[in-house]
Amino acid sequence: MHSENGAIGLDCFPTPHLALNSADAGELRRVRRFAEWQVLAAGRAHAVLSDEWRAFRGRSRRVRALLAAYHELVQWRYGLARAAPSRPGTAVPVDPERFLAPIDHYGPNCDRIGRVGRLRFNSTWNEDDRVFTGGVSTPAFRITLRYGRAAQSRFLRSGAAGDILTNSVRLPDGTRIDGNMLVRGAAARELARELAARVAGRGCDTRRFETGGDPIYVVTAGNSARAEMFRQAMELLARAGTDDVASWQQARFLLYQAPRTKRGSDSVIRTFLVAVGGVLLGAAPRLVHDVDLRCLVLGQDRATVLPGDPGLEPAPRPSENS
Repeated sequence: MHSENGAIGLDCFPTPHLALNSADAGELRRVRRFAEWQVLAAGRAHAVLSDEWRAFRGRSRRVRALLAAYHELVQWRYGLARAAPSRPGTAVPVDPERFLAPIDHYGPNCDRIGRVGRLRFNSTWNEDDRVFTGGVSTPAFRITLRYGRAAQSRFLRSGAAGDILTNSVRLPDGTRIDGNMLVRGAAARELARELAARVAGRGCDTRRFETGGDPIYVVTAGNSARAEMFRQAMELLARAGTDDVASWQQARFLLYQAPRTKRGSDSVIRTFLVAVGGVLLGAAPRLVHDVDLRCLVLGQDRATVLPGDPGLEPAPRPSENS
């Protein structure tokens, strides 16, 4: 499944370090095999979109084709979640229905970055501090720590006095809109407690839900802002010309700012971007493993053009120790 002559292959989908939260070789092999499912799904979406692009040049018809492809990938990811066996662990159990649950109805996604102890292999629960401690470092632990530091640097550079930094997003039509937020300090600690209450309200055991430490959270944009960013991303792709790398890059950033569901958006967006990129650019693009974190933490100016994009130097092969 490795790509040849610009075809969709495994190297289009490097395993996100965020998914590598184990030191067990068998578990790491299992996680890496997810790329095989992405190759197959992207190939199917690419074939359908290629036919549409050849048959129709109108923007509205292409928008409908893009929306249909995205919807099919959401259903694909949901199907994989339903088929996956449950795995015991310290995180909140996976509920397949959340791969369909719209953020609009269930509240914003809030993902913790910085020091996340549960991402260390064989870490132990510290009840006094409400965090996991010890254990063996993993790529997931290191990447969240790295982007926690990047978020703190954003606060420093922006001169923000408070605990919330809102990403300002330039839309293709020239207007600006509030994108996702970075939350730190007292606001983040309060958010951690609110999240624990929300998870408990779903009937999950939160006795080992990390609310301590010095959390930083990435919080999705408001519903209307996400809807507009998603709409303009699809419009941008529909009117993009051949080899229009810039439009694909802008759409990538907007899609990561505009996730649709409570779970699974990252893999859906990655698969969609490779399928669409293969149609627009003539060759399947290769995504960096941390594309989601770059788009959510670094800001639009630093996360639109990324290493390994078409026409740029290939992204370095990720090291599990980075």
